[in-house]
Amino acid sequence: MTHASERPLSRALGLFPATNIVIANMIGAGIFTTSGLLIQQLGNPTLMIALWVGGGILALCGALCYGELGAALPRAGAEYAYLSTLFHPMLGFLTGWVSFFVGFSAPLAVSSLGFSEYLARAFPQLIQWNHPELVKRSLAIAVIVAFMLVHLRGIEFGSRVQNYLTVGKVLLIAGLIVIGFSIGTGSLGNFRQGVDPSFGVEGWKSIGLSLMWIMFAYSGWNAAAYIGSEIRHPARNLPRSLLLGTGLVMLLYFCLNLLYVYAATPQELNGVIAVGGLAASNLFGASMETAVSILISFALLSSISALIILGPRVYYAMAKDGYFFKMVSEVHPVFRVPSKSIILQCLIAIIMMMSGTFDQILTYMGFSLGIFPIVAAIGVFKLRRTAGTTYRMPWYPVAPVIFILVSVLILLFAYLERPVESSIALLTVALGLPLYWMFTKTRQQGTRG
Repeated sequence: MTHASERPLSRALGLFPATNIVIANMIGAGIFTTSGLLIQQLGNPTLMIALWVGGGILALCGALCYGELGAALPRAGAEYAYLSTLFHPMLGFLTGWVSFFVGFSAPLAVSSLGFSEYLARAFPQLIQWNHPELVKRSLAIAVIVAFMLVHLRGIEFGSRVQNYLTVGKVLLIAGLIVIGFSIGTGSLGNFRQGVDPSFGVEGWKSIGLSLMWIMFAYSGWNAAAYIGSEIRHPARNLPRSLLLGTGLVMLLYFCLNLLYVYAATPQELNGVIAVGGLAASNLFGASMETAVSILISFALLSSISALIILGPRVYYAMAKDGYFFKMVSEVHPVFRVPSKSIILQCLIAIIMMMSGTFDQILTYMGFSLGIFPIVAAIGVFKLRRTAGTTYRMPWYPVAPVIFILVSVLILLFAYLERPVESSIALLTVALGLPLYWMFTKTRQQGTRG
């Protein structure tokens, strides 16, 4: 009988579901919550939209890098597999360790809370109790548990649910954009309002922090790489899914931010979290705010689903290599998914939902998630030198160089602007070192035994 930890994952996903997972993982809480914070930080809507375009180009450069890496190393875990193979298992472990808390569990918590916030805005009677925050958190927990149960039933069943959610989300967002510009009450004059952008030291610090928040909204451009072990014909389908998904999301983000600014002045947008609801109210009247809030709640369901698909594959890959708790590597005998890994991530996300302000968590996540993709992009050059590549990206070496240099500058300026949250992110990485040594020692003892 095959042991649970030795069963392979099933290669059941083609180009369409893999692309859907990229899109679903990208379009989440970020695009629906950060634009008001960006206006508050930058003061200029035109600069904000330019940074959204710049963030999309940066994500495309990253997707090109991961397309080449994923085609050569089509395994579960993405950065974990790439860094472990190309550099050292310690780097792979550290990126997996960061993913455990920051890459997937924290965004899962944020997206679930975003779902409950928008649902409560659409149906205020849901929170007409003595403890409205408790009701919101209970809704968030319920949706995590519901999708956990869906994805415990297998990748094929889960991907079908994911396909419906993602296609519905894209159509709804595209419909909002078209209808908003066609019949909505907005003003092109809003683009000329706001303060003049500053390009001194303080201005660049604000731009760096803003770009880091934007890159959080784009996080997921590498999503298909995390399920490389479950994609059919990965040398062809994995790079295509990354580029198609990232390109479509970049276009949607650009148009949606144009709609936000068309609908509201910079003063109205300043610091607003629920920018989608504000835009709908201004464009169509207060009654439409309910409908759009429901739409955004629906869109966040797709993100929650995608995060529960992707994150556990990282922990599964680590445990299979002996660098995480062995039980996490077990694959369900019937549904062929890393069931214990899925349950563990959902429990961590539920715990994380109980603390932190939105912008603090956003900065912490953005800084943490920005570190290891830089190292992975450097790995493309090593892959080329060792002749290990099976797919050669276009625009090499320009794309990886742009990705590496701009990402380093974003982290530098973001650290100068928000040193506390950035330092906590670095501390999180450092805390992984003693755990790596512990798992390495246990692994060596198991080998000798």
